Amino acid sequence: MTPQLQQAIKLLQLSTLELQHEIREALESNLMLEEGEESERLDAGVLEDARLPRLDDDGFRSSESESESPLEREVRAESNEMPEELPVDTQWADVFDGYLPPTAQGSSDDADYDPLLHRSRPQTLWDHLTWQLNLSRLSERDFMIAQAVIDAIDADGYLRADVEELVATIDDPTIGADEVETQIHRVQSLEPAGVGARDPRECLLIQLRQLPRETPWRDLAIAVCETGFEHLPRGDVAALARLLKASERELTRALDLIRGLNPKPGRLIQETPSEYVVPDIFVRKNEGRWQVELNPDITPRLRVNADYARLVRRADQSADGQTLKSHLQEARWFIKSLASRNDTLLRVGAKIVEMQQDFLEYGDEGMRPMVLRDIAEALELHESTISRVTTQKYMHTPRGTFELKYFFSSHVNTTSGGECSSTAIRALIRKLIAGESPRKPLSDNKIAEELANQGIDVARRTVAKYREAMGIPASSERKRLA
Repeated sequence: MTPQLQQAIKLLQLSTLELQHEIREALESNLMLEEGEESERLDAGVLEDARLPRLDDDGFRSSESESESPLEREVRAESNEMPEELPVDTQWADVFDGYLPPTAQGSSDDADYDPLLHRSRPQTLWDHLTWQLNLSRLSERDFMIAQAVIDAIDADGYLRADVEELVATIDDPTIGADEVETQIHRVQSLEPAGVGARDPRECLLIQLRQLPRETPWRDLAIAVCETGFEHLPRGDVAALARLLKASERELTRALDLIRGLNPKPGRLIQETPSEYVVPDIFVRKNEGRWQVELNPDITPRLRVNADYARLVRRADQSADGQTLKSHLQEARWFIKSLASRNDTLLRVGAKIVEMQQDFLEYGDEGMRPMVLRDIAEALELHESTISRVTTQKYMHTPRGTFELKYFFSSHVNTTSGGECSSTAIRALIRKLIAGESPRKPLSDNKIAEELANQGIDVARRTVAKYREAMGIPASSERKRLA
């Protein structure tokens, strides 16, 4: 493959954020490239109307598009007077003393200083527990033991070391297991409730015991966790009623209280950095027709710098002249590759919308089975090209933002001779489970029978696979009393 084709393929498979990084690098490394004015940005609605810079046969900007830049006045740094106008390549800190810290001043690397990038690191569970420990009035010895306990707590809030391991970690022959156990209970009294537990049962008990004594069903919920914890995953109310000599209605209220607890209390403190998705394509309905548009903010308007391009006309065969010509050629290929990427992305997005209009109209149940080959044959492109275009590219629709790969799914044959996508089947399974009786939830066999009644022939194990993939528990775990 030629270097130009390799570059085009590379741009095609980049995500939006990666593409923006690639464009910034190209602008910094290629002196021929520059970003156009805001008014010259790509029109998101009509890609064909986005014109490249006008170049003549030799690759130079034509004279009709050139405009002479005004001469810039020289500004002396030692002047104490405020100049009316600064040269465009001069920064404030080059002329006047600034008050920003050195990392935010001056150098070209920090020209786009973003104060949000200099935030403190996210607070961890370890930070939160240590902060509470520092507020406690503990002796140096107790503080050392409690700190060792906190160090052994994972991100979910569970203590992952037993007493013997903690004693060995502290490595002080005068410290025994009783002292360590005391500090474990002290750490378990910290927030969030349930932290420092050694298993889910202890985690739930810690949270229940910290509730006010007048909390309804608190004592019964504690009894369930202490003596009948093995029945909780199955929700076996009848077995719990026999074990605890309580009515099923009372146990139902106690189980509701337990379900309101957090089995992973550490997650309440951990700060997960937000991951933003920038859609590449916008889809909207206008006057009864679906319209597909490129996001105009993801790709800046690039052009060849006219001043540097004029220098190439007078360049000789020297090293500097060859560098200018090389940069000009690379700039032209980069602009063409970028335009080709946008054109291919828009074509693929439009074809997906055309084939999945029922999904846009009716939701997941209207998803049509579709594979990469369907789009490739319709657009006369290779399947590998469609795969690159649909990876890490996102489409914003009235039903949400989806990765383009979301619209591709396998199919199941229907009794009428048609096809139903796996996405539509998942939606039907969710719908059937949402409408089931809490006292008599649908088994996988029953769901398969209900789908067969709708003309969709699906095996029980396929229903189980889809149900588990959606995180829906089995029927025995979904059973509830009314």
